[in-house]
Amino acid sequence: MRLLIADGNGRAARSRHVAATGRTSAESYAAVARALAPDAVCRLAYPADADADAPDLGGLDGMIVTGSTLKVSQGGAEVERQVGLMRAAFAAGLPVFGSCWGVQLAAVVAGGHAAENPHGPEYGFARGIVPTREGRSHPLLAGRPETWEAPAVHSDAVLEPPPGARVLAGNRLLGVQAIEIRCGAGWFWGTQYHPELDLDELAAMLRLCAAAIVEAGLAEDPAEVRAYADEVAALPRGDAAAERIAWRHGIGPEVLDAGLRRREIANFLGHLRAARPD
Repeated sequence: MRLLIADGNGRAARSRHVAATGRTSAESYAAVARALAPDAVCRLAYPADADADAPDLGGLDGMIVTGSTLKVSQGGAEVERQVGLMRAAFAAGLPVFGSCWGVQLAAVVAGGHAAENPHGPEYGFARGIVPTREGRSHPLLAGRPETWEAPAVHSDAVLEPPPGARVLAGNRLLGVQAIEIRCGAGWFWGTQYHPELDLDELAAMLRLCAAAIVEAGLAEDPAEVRAYADEVAALPRGDAAAERIAWRHGIGPEVLDAGLRRREIANFLGHLRAARPD
């Protein structure tokens, strides 16, 4: 299985991400893809960079687009270069998966609208996600329960789906938590939440977003954000203290179990594998 992993971050944001987590978002996604599909051959791309060559889309089975600190609504060269890549992927008939930034990018390219969510940001976890009627039978969400939580770090979101899109899940803060988009010859599955994130990586991203979290009124000061992030990072330990943290924050197996947390990515890769000729 041949995959292109397109990192949504610009060079400066990637450097901050590497300093906090030890690797780029594209490297993290590639590790997840290889864990779920050991035959996956992942090529990484950094399309926000002015000196990056346009990725060759030939011979690929699919593309994955990571999250980003960029905002589609703000425009600029780093955004427009990625708009061009998504357009090219749709024109080439390439299956694409994306989370957070990837969803917003695909929606805008296909004629939708993404901007700051008027109902507020989600930092930490998207709570009470429920499938729509179409989502209950859609292969992207196969295996998800009637309601679930997932890692989330965003203030912007898809506010108007593109024409013909199938909204697959939402919650009280956002109507579009999962979506299918058809555009040109290509198609896109994605989630506003982050099924790819390990919990220590989520904690690192929360620390990077401390100022925004305080500004949103979700924490009193950066120290409170760091304390919350420390508890998130402790969840995978699985000891008695971690169990108490999970109970206190209402976190269950859909977040704690990596296999359950990554379900949408596994479903996408499984769909690609099933579509490949023998």
